[in-house]
Amino acid sequence: MEKTKDWRNVVTKSTDSLSKGIKVLHDGALRIALVVGQDKKLLGTLTDGDVRRALIKNMPMDTVITSVMNAHPTTVSTNIQKKEILALMESNDLLHMPVLNENSELCDLITLQQLHKNPIYENPVFIMAGGFGKRLHPLTKEIPKPLLKVGDRPILDTIIEQFIDFGFSNFYISTHYMHEKIINNFSDRDLGNINIEFIHEENPLGTAGPLGLLPENISKLPIVVMNGDILTKVDFGYLLDFHKENKSEATMCIREYDFQVPYGVIETKDHRIKKIEEKPVHKFFVNAGIYVLNHNLIQKIDGNSYLDMTDFLESELDLGRVSAFPIHEYWLDIGQIGEYEKANRDIHTIF
Repeated sequence: MEKTKDWRNVVTKSTDSLSKGIKVLHDGALRIALVVGQDKKLLGTLTDGDVRRALIKNMPMDTVITSVMNAHPTTVSTNIQKKEILALMESNDLLHMPVLNENSELCDLITLQQLHKNPIYENPVFIMAGGFGKRLHPLTKEIPKPLLKVGDRPILDTIIEQFIDFGFSNFYISTHYMHEKIINNFSDRDLGNINIEFIHEENPLGTAGPLGLLPENISKLPIVVMNGDILTKVDFGYLLDFHKENKSEATMCIREYDFQVPYGVIETKDHRIKKIEEKPVHKFFVNAGIYVLNHNLIQKIDGNSYLDMTDFLESELDLGRVSAFPIHEYWLDIGQIGEYEKANRDIHTIF
């Protein structure tokens, strides 16, 4: 059922936690939370970018929302015409505009999506679908991993339909293993205004190498790159906004990974025990297999050499323009039988 996009659904209290703010962002479906005091006056706003910055700083989920919000949002009064609001939003690169009445109380929210209706992204999307899927044998002996069914349709179909729902229409799919089956998966469909081109790897080129095979006339807009075995609820519009706001050359989606040591960990100095920590949990950020790359980076990839994305981006770190976009939404890498089984359990409740 489609969420009702009423601005009142994204109002949150100044005493609420970051966790509550994230829930309001997700449930309200307006890409913003409005933080108000007891007098109904706007204290600040919380957007996806604010949340990601808090997660990068490892701020706990019970952090008070006022510590994370933007305390100085741009606002307008009720007597301003919508065309003036649109001009103000576009000139300041804003997606939302809170509206205040004569008493400075929050009374409405104007979104760029409302003013422009459905967003359309001309950015190309590149899906890596050439892998052998060896860890999923015997399932992938007769069918490539991106065509394994999760629910009643292939993983690849779910990925593409999600992008289409967000307003993307230009797709490139890299193929190698059983490439004919991936191409045939789309051969009998009426795709309408959706364009899909296949990039065939004669030899496996890794998770970045196939980008060098893209046509020379590809759009110069940033390209979204995603592994073809991932199920996620990430908002790709948020991702592009984040990439643009941070003036990044590349953005890597990351997610938190917890690892618990199954033993008591002993800290010593010389022969003396200084500390005993029972089964500590270590937290890391790991690569989530989703990226945004500027056009000039794509031009650095020759299309002849094997190249993994992590090695490629590591070579760009010295420039200081590679950003991390932490994921708090649902994410699952369908790399092994256990994950595949979990995906089939989750598909009916998550998607």
